[in-house]
Amino acid sequence: MTHIVTGFDEDLVQVQARISEMGGRCEELLSKALECVQSRDVELARVVIERDRALDRMEIAVEESVVRMIALRQPVAADLRVLIAAMKIASTLERIGDLSKNIAKRAIPLSAGKHGTVTASIVRMGRQALVQLSDVLNAHAARDVDLALQIWNQDYEIDEMYNAIFREVVTYMVEDSRLIGMGAQLMFVAKNLERIGDHTTHIAEMVYYIVRGEPIREDRPKSEPAGLDFMRA
Repeated sequence: MTHIVTGFDEDLVQVQARISEMGGRCEELLSKALECVQSRDVELARVVIERDRALDRMEIAVEESVVRMIALRQPVAADLRVLIAAMKIASTLERIGDLSKNIAKRAIPLSAGKHGTVTASIVRMGRQALVQLSDVLNAHAARDVDLALQIWNQDYEIDEMYNAIFREVVTYMVEDSRLIGMGAQLMFVAKNLERIGDHTTHIAEMVYYIVRGEPIREDRPKSEPAGLDFMRA
């Protein structure tokens, strides 16, 4: 039996394409933000900050498309789940873009100091967050529930890396008060990466919802926070 492609199907494909494009932009921004921190490249940091604006526009475009499709087509069941998830994923990707921009902003004052061992730890954490983001975008494109659940269950690894960096930076700050300003910047970067990890697990939850038609019922594994988790970016 030949499948008839409707206007709704074409609109749905377009929404998915925009989500994929947003995801690719997020991967690029996060990768370049990490490069800024590692190489102390101030000019690249400014490029990342500027490029985040495109994600804001793309999120608005996805939201407008979804609202129009729901109003005109009145989709139900699986199609409605895809559209609801698309809005939530677009919003989540926009936040990941903002966090990547914040990392790039922190890279500018960090460029003036020496913090080699901590920087290496943060870059490792960032690479892990980037892999997690790439994997969850693949899970969304393929509707791969098993991969989505794997990502959802592994987020504690990023939490543990954050806790280790927190303890490392606090130790440096206690030993040398001159490093307090630099240490605060490093902790803000690490906190942004930890939040990116949380956002990727939210996308994994949306993949599960699209395919299974219900939310994940169990609690997500979380690592115990190191000290008072007061960092906000």
